[in-house]
Amino acid sequence: MAAQTFLLHVHTSTDIVRKMTVSSRPESVDELKTMMKEKFKLDFDFSLSYEDPDFDGQLCSLLDIEELPQKTVLKVISSESDASSVASDDTIILPHAMTPGRADRWPDVFPVPAFSCEVEFLLNDGNATYDRTGKSLKLSKGQKHNILETLAAKMNSFTAYPDDMQVSMVAEALVTKHPCLKEPGSQTWWYGWKNSLKFKMGYFHTKLCRAGFHEVAVNSGKRSRNNPDKQSPRTNIKRPKRTEVNFLPNFPRGEDAASLERLRLQIVDEVKMTDKNLPLIGKLMQTTFALRRKEVISDEPPVGEILERWPALKMEPFLICAEFHRISKINLKSYFYAELDRHVPRLQSLFRKKAACTGKVAEVLSQIFKIYYLQVSWLSFLVLDNDLTSMSDVLLSSVLSAYLHEDDSGFLKQWDSDEPNIDGIPVGLLLISANSTDATFFCPERVAVVLEGNIVIDSPTFADASVMLFALIYALHLSYPKALANTFDFTQKVLMGLEDGKLKPRVLIVNQIRYFAMM
Repeated sequence: MAAQTFLLHVHTSTDIVRKMTVSSRPESVDELKTMMKEKFKLDFDFSLSYEDPDFDGQLCSLLDIEELPQKTVLKVISSESDASSVASDDTIILPHAMTPGRADRWPDVFPVPAFSCEVEFLLNDGNATYDRTGKSLKLSKGQKHNILETLAAKMNSFTAYPDDMQVSMVAEALVTKHPCLKEPGSQTWWYGWKNSLKFKMGYFHTKLCRAGFHEVAVNSGKRSRNNPDKQSPRTNIKRPKRTEVNFLPNFPRGEDAASLERLRLQIVDEVKMTDKNLPLIGKLMQTTFALRRKEVISDEPPVGEILERWPALKMEPFLICAEFHRISKINLKSYFYAELDRHVPRLQSLFRKKAACTGKVAEVLSQIFKIYYLQVSWLSFLVLDNDLTSMSDVLLSSVLSAYLHEDDSGFLKQWDSDEPNIDGIPVGLLLISANSTDATFFCPERVAVVLEGNIVIDSPTFADASVMLFALIYALHLSYPKALANTFDFTQKVLMGLEDGKLKPRVLIVNQIRYFAMM
């Protein structure tokens, strides 16, 4: 009987996920932990939990090695005695206070918080009266202030800048939970609450700014009666534009720019080492996240300068994905690949139908599919299944941009010389192949991410490179390529689900067609 190979997805910390392959089942849980300590350089005691497939992926403590599934997600849980540090004796001990930030994205259903005891008592009594008589509750100024202040704080726990749709959601959730607060004569029952919440968020921003809340304070100091020479209050506003959860967090408690700068220098030293301590680098990157965001958002330095100061952002894919997770609270790789597998068949079917029609777009799509099928036949003959999967990803990118009436010639570049000219590429992917001809367009050997003329990182597949590019755009606060605005909009809002309710017209049409095709 052939030995079983175990494929493990290991969460060594909150933001670091590593892949581990074991050729056979370990003799014991302790042996597995020893293997993980050696591979991931974990110098602290821990226990293991795994996602149990029999209970819809809920975590279960791994006490018996026979319970270990052949393919599973493992979570490393540090023992309390060693949780204070994972650094060695000759390194700086990480601060106990991590970067303050939001833990969750904006929810699908807004959770109305509890108000003061007085207000909760009045609302419970008012709801009972409303059920009997349909009479709304009249609030005093102080009681309404308590409701609005509590709701503003709850909204800020998800985002400092809620949009119109989100404020409407909060107002509707309020009167749904407490029908006694419905406004007679209002078509929606909550329109007045919505306006009050908008004004309250404005006052709440003022309080946050005075308290030194970075995400709001960064936009203070604009032109006013007392500062007539400052920038216009409507120019260069720095705020989340792609549903970022932690856009500009404050420094960790007890830390300042100088102490975080010392940790940054330690990261630089660790990266230079031959035997790199990746878990330590990951934790240092977590601790210095606020300093890095301040530099990226407030100072807006060139990409090359950022990568020189923070070399870990071009070193390992999992460190880049961890940065994206800190910003968006989404596990990029697992979510992206799952959505890609779900959407690709329907999208390719949609694009094939369009290619069979007439018109300029149909001609471009038809030509792309023709080249693709020639290479599929060639690789099928050679039985290269991995290349076929990678080709499908390149195909999706090419036909998607063509379908959206966009030109990707400035974005997808082939390595056609010893020294490719990439100076003029602000954002792009470089397809690397030993033989740079059209025949290798859909099956490059490697794909490199190019940002502002810098090759940041290269990946074995097109999909992996796309993930890295998407994560780096968020991490470095870059704009999408203007020529591919619709393509990136589709990737962000449809494939990744990072939706703000504002799809561009062409993207909206594709999404609607895709939705009806799923029904």
